[in-house]
Amino acid sequence: MGLIVKGKWVDQWYSTKASKGNFERQESRFRHSVSSEKDSLYQPESGRYHLYVSLACPWAHRTLIFRALKGLEQHITVSVVKAEMLENGWEFGEQGDPLFGFDYVYQVYLKSAPDYEGRVTVPVLWDKKTNTIVNNESSEIIRILNASFNELTGNHHDYYPAALRAEIDSVNERVYNTINNGVYRAGFATTQDAYNIAYTQLFDSLDWLEARLSKQRYLAGNSITEADWRLFTTLVRFDAVYHGHFKCNRNKLSEFENLSHYLRELFQISGIAETVDLEYTKRHYYASHKTINPTGVVPLGPLPSFDLPHNRATLF
Repeated sequence: MGLIVKGKWVDQWYSTKASKGNFERQESRFRHSVSSEKDSLYQPESGRYHLYVSLACPWAHRTLIFRALKGLEQHITVSVVKAEMLENGWEFGEQGDPLFGFDYVYQVYLKSAPDYEGRVTVPVLWDKKTNTIVNNESSEIIRILNASFNELTGNHHDYYPAALRAEIDSVNERVYNTINNGVYRAGFATTQDAYNIAYTQLFDSLDWLEARLSKQRYLAGNSITEADWRLFTTLVRFDAVYHGHFKCNRNKLSEFENLSHYLRELFQISGIAETVDLEYTKRHYYASHKTINPTGVVPLGPLPSFDLPHNRATLF
């Protein structure tokens, strides 16, 4: 895990000295949108945009889910980086970068902004026409995919409906801080106090969701929304990675009755299973984080059970 400093790649792990052992995530820099408005530089066009993703990264996974749900596979191309993230950060595999022949994702960042400094993350939404990064903030990319290409695809299903936005935003805020990012705050903590706080907040929120899902089918009511998919990408990795590797081990996700059935329902929706690769995901986490797992040994288990029957349809 490194970063770009003065136009050069530096292999440097996160420093937690100034934050008293707490892991703090860097803000995304590229925050443009895609719109059919006349003054928009980025218009919704088929074949114009490209996603750089890792199948291990829960933030990148969100974008693959929305690409599938919104029928954008034929309109937005994708590059998948290698599972391991080592001294050069995210690397392209043997097939390389199809747009520029780059070896590393940090080169994509410097292509877009030669003055860029900071961490190099995925997902990246790239514009082939202007040769720039449109956006590298996953929460914004999924809203672009949710709404900006509807006229192109004819798919008008809305996962962020106006009537539910206040509820979705409220759920998202807690889920992001204590679950999506919470598992990283626990796993990357370098003091006992920082770990204890993150661990406690994580399981307090999982208990809250378990109770919430005993009363309603989805996080914002009776229909699947953005909030469900933002949670899903953490839940689907929980037992395989976060429970052991990040020491989030009070309970396995499979031991939560409502959350485990809810996870299976979402996994079994058409197109979603194809976005999940747990072997690749385990290889990334266990082989890349040398400060946590110095040997790089990747566990063989657990065996996933996402295709087992769920009870959500009979309960609600």
